Amino acid sequence: MKGDFQYGGQAVIEGVMMRGREILAVAVRKSADEIVVHKEPVGKLAKKYPLLKLPFLRGVVALLESFTIGLKALLFSANQFVAEEDQQQLTTIETILMIGSALLLTVVLFILLPLGLRSLISTATDSVFLLNVAEGLVRILILVLYILGVSLFKEIKRVFAYHGAEHKVIRAYEAGEELTVANAQKYTTVHPRCGTSFLLFVVFVSALVFSLLGRQTFLMRIISRIVLLPVVAGISYELIKLAGKSRFFLMRWLSAPGLWLQRLTTKQPEDEMVSVAIVALREVLAEDGQDLKEFGQPAKCEQAVEA
Repeated sequence: MKGDFQYGGQAVIEGVMMRGREILAVAVRKSADEIVVHKEPVGKLAKKYPLLKLPFLRGVVALLESFTIGLKALLFSANQFVAEEDQQQLTTIETILMIGSALLLTVVLFILLPLGLRSLISTATDSVFLLNVAEGLVRILILVLYILGVSLFKEIKRVFAYHGAEHKVIRAYEAGEELTVANAQKYTTVHPRCGTSFLLFVVFVSALVFSLLGRQTFLMRIISRIVLLPVVAGISYELIKLAGKSRFFLMRWLSAPGLWLQRLTTKQPEDEMVSVAIVALREVLAEDGQDLKEFGQPAKCEQAVEA
């Protein structure tokens, strides 16, 4: 792997988004011989304000950017198939309502519900640390049950398979392999820098951070969980970057639960899915000035059309 930049991305509807130093590329398979590619610049905020590249601050920026570009990538992929079915693309109001609903569901499931169950557990112990650990375990349980629930849908299973394709291609690149389907398929579908692992790091770090606050009222606990989210995200981001680089046994131990959880959020991809992930990664590598000759040629069936 050249340089110290850590490439990564996410799965979208029938495709993969990859992020590089300069751009992100979303590749979506519309048919057996057509892959549509959308590209746009990234990291504008950090480039404008270099201070935001400092450790811990960069984690907060990364969280905000990941949410924004991830949502835009999903909307782009969804609109490819809406257009095919002669339906109107999502309006601004529909998009806002969809984002609002998702955020509300997140607050209910991962803040209000765990805090409510924490109040019930507080009748059995008055240890602030143990209550925060219990709150974190409840969040993990809710997360696992949520993933198991949505994975029952066929469409979500395909997204999870594209998630596996993204990881396989990144692993092949990091190993210095030619970017071919056969080479990528040799690798595992899990990766230590995955967003799934990041969520677990957030749970563990939040249990420690919130334990420092001492006793709080129910309302103050809600406010602190929201206000301190950037702090928790910053610390978690640094840990997951370290986990992606370090071979120290402690980091491997901390990464293990996230890798286990990825067994639920990734599936074995088809060759056509892997080829889409390769197209997305090659786009960002080319923009970053890397010589694509050493990474091989994409499959002949791939006809990338820039949106």
